[in-house]
Amino acid sequence: MSKSKMSRYFQFFLVIIASGAIFPLIYLKGQYQETILAVYNISLEQLNAIFTFLGISCIIGYFPSGLLADKFSAKKLLALSLLGTAAGGIWFAQVPSYGNVVVIFVIWGFFSVFTFWAAHLKIVQMLAGKDEQGRFQGILDAGKGLVEAILASIAVFVFTRKTPSGATDPASLKEPLLSVVWMYIIVLIVAAVLVIIFVKEVEPHADVAEATAATEKEEGFKFSLLGSIFRNKYVYIHGTILFAGYVLFWTNYYYSGHLQTNVGLSATTVGTIMVGVLWMRPFGGFIGGVCADKFGKSKTNGLALLVASIGLLVLFLAPKTLPTAVYAVLVVFIGFVLYVIRGTYWSLLGEANFSPVILGTAIGVISIMGYLPDIILPSVNTFFTNTFGIDAGTRAYFLASMVIGLIGFVFTFIFRKAQRTDAKKLAESNK
Repeated sequence: MSKSKMSRYFQFFLVIIASGAIFPLIYLKGQYQETILAVYNISLEQLNAIFTFLGISCIIGYFPSGLLADKFSAKKLLALSLLGTAAGGIWFAQVPSYGNVVVIFVIWGFFSVFTFWAAHLKIVQMLAGKDEQGRFQGILDAGKGLVEAILASIAVFVFTRKTPSGATDPASLKEPLLSVVWMYIIVLIVAAVLVIIFVKEVEPHADVAEATAATEKEEGFKFSLLGSIFRNKYVYIHGTILFAGYVLFWTNYYYSGHLQTNVGLSATTVGTIMVGVLWMRPFGGFIGGVCADKFGKSKTNGLALLVASIGLLVLFLAPKTLPTAVYAVLVVFIGFVLYVIRGTYWSLLGEANFSPVILGTAIGVISIMGYLPDIILPSVNTFFTNTFGIDAGTRAYFLASMVIGLIGFVFTFIFRKAQRTDAKKLAESNK
């Protein structure tokens, strides 16, 4: 392996570490919700409000995130994001008042999206060769999942060791929780230092630069280029595919409630099944990326959208009398396919042939479209469950998500057709 290739892979590895380290601190409630409520003396309603503010700050940040990544050094933005998130963590570790916690989460939304999101995707896109982009995006998502799983396992170990036997009062839980918080802060700071030292100011990989040079010759980003982004059909097609994939992925958050409340499985059994789903992320992301490069990015993503949609239809129709093992295999399999989708939907950037000059901004616009489910779907799920009841409402939610997934599947055909048409036009113009 050449020295330049080793350097490229090592930088990619550090981006994976950064992307896997930046979000767990922000989403600690996934593992420690009740402990956070006790230690910070807040209600569940207040915690939900905090995450509403986080979601809004994230959505607002996606588009300017792209502008920022095109105007400034993506490497420096990555380091700033990690250090900014760590700084918010240091404040969070002081156990401030509810109002200050809201401010901290808005700060975290700023540093995890506005300065980080497009920058880290742009670096990956620039490091990957034209025939590696599916693999790189798949490994990126798989790597994130692996880093998050490893850090979560260490955090649970730290929390368990620090927690007195049988402790439930806030005073006893404070030190264990803050030990976890400080662990994540240290990881963020170390990751930032590694990015500063080892990640270079990346240029497009040679074959990507050659491909884009034929269509774009600007020396730097200009605001006058915004019009070309909003006129680019791939932005809207890709955004729709991402939206559909993310809608399908959101069903992942409702499997545990469905299995426990509607199907009647025990909390321990459901927890075991969902851990199995979590560990599908590294496998689904990696396998999806490899298939994307071998069989085609839009083909792989489209097939995964179709399979996941069929899986949701089966889950919608499945009677409560099915054996637990069948439910376990079904949910874990759907989880695997959902991670294939997550591992491949950003690889479509490679087939859209966005110029590196506008790549970050294009990522920002596509992200706004694709991640709108973060704001929309909680209300949609509430509407279904309030209208039809918990069981029928959850099943109706799965069915509606399946329909959106099938729309995404259709849009992968539209994407592929547009890509072939443009390739044909380019070939004719070069004759």
